[in-house]
Amino acid sequence: MPKITEYTSTSDISTSDIFIIGTSDGTRKVTAANLAAILGGKISSINRRNIYRGASLGTEVASAQLAAIKAGTFEGMFIGDYWTINSIKWIIADMDYWYNTGDTAFTTHHLVMIPGSTLYSTQMNSSNTTEGGYVGSLMYTEGLETAKETISEAFGDLVLTHREYLSNAVTSGHPSAGLWCDSTVELMNEIMVYGSYIRSTMSNGSTISHNYTIDKQQLSLFRLSPRAINTRSTVWLRDVVSPTTFASVNYYGNANANVASNSSYVRPVFPIGA
Repeated sequence: MPKITEYTSTSDISTSDIFIIGTSDGTRKVTAANLAAILGGKISSINRRNIYRGASLGTEVASAQLAAIKAGTFEGMFIGDYWTINSIKWIIADMDYWYNTGDTAFTTHHLVMIPGSTLYSTQMNSSNTTEGGYVGSLMYTEGLETAKETISEAFGDLVLTHREYLSNAVTSGHPSAGLWCDSTVELMNEIMVYGSYIRSTMSNGSTISHNYTIDKQQLSLFRLSPRAINTRSTVWLRDVVSPTTFASVNYYGNANANVASNSSYVRPVFPIGA
């Protein structure tokens, strides 16, 4: 067997190339693709939210996976990884996104999950109004029930409850009050998708808007893989844009707003853990 220095050199490797490593259980092999992700995850547990992999994790959350979520190590999981349950791909969008937020601190380690595509279409309100904000909308009171049932069928009691700050009043097209609410399944807001407000109301120099949210950072999935935003469907977001419109991700990929009585698609966000 030649010395290491005597092997032919290469300037590149493919994802399927094999590395040989010595472990406490003996010599093992690992592909270059898996090794790259594993090494990145060894920097720290939370660095896993900075690595997009997109691998299948199976058809249910296994006991070892749940234990890793509960411990906050997230061992074996990266952004974009997914479970396929009841024919729906459920994607890891972030890790510990809501940790230590809320009027009552949320201190449970968790994954943030979204479906890979939309679930169904429905209205934000039966008429073109944003009165009552997101909490006062037909979407919040009734429209998310089918999503909650679908998610409960997939994840059961792994779906966690945390506290969200949500708009519940609108004045002249601006959110004017907010309410702390128990939250399981919600629509995303513009910041979670785009990393900033685009169509939502902002300060115009005289009116200082308050958008009533703790969701103040772009989800890692969309930061690392912007193409994951676009589903070729118009998707509701929960932000108030005007007296008649809520924010949306447009079919063509642009940041848009729809009148509240339009039927657009639901792509919800929720935490899982133990």
